[in-house]
Amino acid sequence: MRHGLMLAAMIMAAAATPPALAQQTPQERGGVQTETQRRIAQGEAEVPWDLLGLFGLLGLLGLRRKHPDDSYHPSSLD
Repeated sequence: MRHGLMLAAMIMAAAATPPALAQQTPQERGGVQTETQRRIAQGEAEVPWDLLGLFGLLGLLGLRRKHPDDSYHPSSLD
């Protein structure tokens, strides 16, 4: 159920974004570049931000649900 909701949310988010042809070009904005376009024009960044972001995403692995038998209260052995 949870996976179905996540899939539906991602499809709705993708449908809500404007298509690539609908985005404005710098000439239509009066020749003003976006911050991302300026960074790309400057060349490679000193810090590999993509790798740093992946390292941060690895930290989310600590939020995984633990084993169902892990608890502070010992289970009864009958």
